[in-house]
Amino acid sequence: MKAVTINAYGESPQVTEQPEPKIGPDSVLVRIKAAGVNPVDWKIAAGYLDQIMYVHFPLIPGWDLAGVVEQVGAAVTEFAPGDEVIGYNRQDTVQSGTYAELVAAPVRTLARKPASLSWQQAGGLPLVGLTAYQSLRAVGVGKGDTVLVHAAAGGVGSLAVQIAVAWGARVIGTASESKHDFLRSLGAEPVAYGDGLVERVRALAPEGVDAALDFVGGDAIPASFELATSPSRVVSIVDGGVKEHGGQYVFVRPDAADLTALGDLADEGKLTVHIDTELPLSETAEAFRLSAEGRTRGKIVLLVP
Repeated sequence: MKAVTINAYGESPQVTEQPEPKIGPDSVLVRIKAAGVNPVDWKIAAGYLDQIMYVHFPLIPGWDLAGVVEQVGAAVTEFAPGDEVIGYNRQDTVQSGTYAELVAAPVRTLARKPASLSWQQAGGLPLVGLTAYQSLRAVGVGKGDTVLVHAAAGGVGSLAVQIAVAWGARVIGTASESKHDFLRSLGAEPVAYGDGLVERVRALAPEGVDAALDFVGGDAIPASFELATSPSRVVSIVDGGVKEHGGQYVFVRPDAADLTALGDLADEGKLTVHIDTELPLSETAEAFRLSAEGRTRGKIVLLVP
């Protein structure tokens, strides 16, 4: 099968021929249609996560997938060949990722593909959708809350805005001026980054916000604690140091039930995935470059023929 591989940290990704994966009793073999590109993918390939994860070479990057089940393991009852699925295929070691024609994925990482989403959108949903969903749940966002979402036009932020709106919350989102119309289309009230952010948010919410979600780090964290009515309702996916100040840190986890809930929101017309760039596997290096720039609106997705 064709797959994107690197043989050492920092090496440019290349499409190579690799053996087809074996499937264990609790896994299924998925023929990939699309794979979302996330910052963690190029960070792993560059060696930035070497302190916390075992990485084996040759490395096939990628954790997001959308595709069709080809085979099922001996213990699998949840899926059958021909089923269309999405998945956040993160495991405890990193080697056999989703930038490939075929992937062996444990059923705990999978859910059925939302019928309303294209393959590209479905491939871009799992990691960012789960991150947004689990962050909002961590701080108990619900009907009537006012929520501040930092980096609201990005992959995670744009999903968090839509989920919070679907749950009945009012959303204030930070983004550059050029992305404010995009945020309004999602149901958020946009504010600009930079100096004076706290004052701009207070102009919209004089009493502060009920919850704040940090998807960018830096100055967003102290601003969140200043604006949130309780430090326990500040959550970051960037800096675990928020816990020292009473906030919460979320490292996204595979969860089939959460993926199913995201799919339900999509099929109810309350959630979509905005695709910024589509590229073939052969242009993975370009996908990594674009992701590292951090200027995309929505998702970068690799298409698998």
